[in-house]
Amino acid sequence: MSTPEAAPRVEIAGLAKQYGELHAVRDLDLDVRAGEIVSLLGPNGAGKTTTIRMLMGILRPSAGRARIAGHDCFSDRPEVMRHVGYLPDEPIFYDYLTGREIIDFVAEMHGLDADVARTRRRALVKQLDFADALSDFAVNYSKGMRKKLALTCALMHEPSVLVLDEPTNGLDPFATRTVHELLKERAEQGASVLFSTHLLDQAERLSDRVAILFEGRLAAVGPLEDLRTRLAAGGSLEQVFFAVAANDEPEPSA
Repeated sequence: MSTPEAAPRVEIAGLAKQYGELHAVRDLDLDVRAGEIVSLLGPNGAGKTTTIRMLMGILRPSAGRARIAGHDCFSDRPEVMRHVGYLPDEPIFYDYLTGREIIDFVAEMHGLDADVARTRRRALVKQLDFADALSDFAVNYSKGMRKKLALTCALMHEPSVLVLDEPTNGLDPFATRTVHELLKERAEQGASVLFSTHLLDQAERLSDRVAILFEGRLAAVGPLEDLRTRLAAGGSLEQVFFAVAANDEPEPSA
């Protein structure tokens, strides 16, 4: 659960991204505090990945601002990445490096001591159960294995913020459960976690707060129990989701 802090670790205010007449994201306000897990929930095309790419400085916002640990996500991207562990939905690697070489390269880029990096790598690959594949080239990895490798790279420098785009997409049920445990563990240690998903049960199981996106706008946000009471008469997240989908106007933020 979240702990009090003077300022959120992730701050999004009036964020927008427009391509011609298409509003991919519009007037988005959201924050994530230390020890909090917030899910971006929405159907395909809702603006989840676009939002995450603006947070990672990959896309320049058309309007508004995004800050992580007090740094502008676009203009101060190198400093932002010191604080963030980022997991894209479709990780891309140098195909003809082994899993071990990729992890060690990431650790070196973050300035980790070799012994510290080795200890962290062993613990993470054991937890994610792909130690046997470390000597294989990344080109031979399945989608699930690439996701495990990318998550290991994201966690190596023990970031204070995790930004994860569909973190369990492509994983089997055992690996999915492990990822859930990892995210809860990191949040309990004080990390801020923002992840996107279109899976209702995943958002319900993990989130301190749920932010529901539709057509690029924030349709509802708040603790799940509050959303249930306010929008679905105490019903399930599925009922909340479809109640929001049927509503023409966004609900007030919580």
